[in-house]
Amino acid sequence: MTSTAVTPAEQALRAPRAAGLAGVLFALLLAAAVVLMRLGLPEGAGSVTAPALTDSTRRDAVRAALGLVPLAGIFFLWFVGVVRTHVGAAEDKFLATVFLGSGLVFVAMMFAAAAAATAALATVRAPGTAPSPAAWEFGRRLAYELLTGYAMRMAAVFTCSLSVMGHRLRVLPRWLTVLGLLAALTLLFASSRVPWAELAFPAWALVLSLHILGAAGRRTGPAAPAA
Repeated sequence: MTSTAVTPAEQALRAPRAAGLAGVLFALLLAAAVVLMRLGLPEGAGSVTAPALTDSTRRDAVRAALGLVPLAGIFFLWFVGVVRTHVGAAEDKFLATVFLGSGLVFVAMMFAAAAAATAALATVRAPGTAPSPAAWEFGRRLAYELLTGYAMRMAAVFTCSLSVMGHRLRVLPRWLTVLGLLAALTLLFASSRVPWAELAFPAWALVLSLHILGAAGRRTGPAAPAA
């Protein structure tokens, strides 16, 4: 007589394509938002006269990119929900709590950073004019602090907890666990000091999601009956 019982760890191995697709879409949307935010809200001296502020076409492109942030957040939450559901009873309660909490705080900080960036761009009243220096500097610094100082540090905690949890459940290969820990260290210590370091998070999320998709594709064949 055959048995169809599946252990919690085996269930965790069966990550659905939905998680991988959500992760890929989140990674691409977040990377686009970060790149355009960096280009449209530059750091350093003279940023008030940046071309993105006096060119209405470029400002509109940045606003459109910031409008994608809510979609990125939705796909991220979908990814988190699917991962937690399929890990199920096999998850470590401590790591699962840190994983979920850091993910929720990351989304909140990302939304706040996008709102601050949108407000900073709104200080430009007319095409070809520069914004009020005080209002622009406040909005720009607030957006960057929320993104690099808070959101990316929560992303570091999320990346680290998921990597450790995946390693303990043996659902992630060693190289992907090491990559996750390196990404977490980069986000934790370099995101507020090194320009573009925040792209480490969407890059890691993309690699992880492609791994999930590849693993799901390899398991689409008929399962061998258990004795």
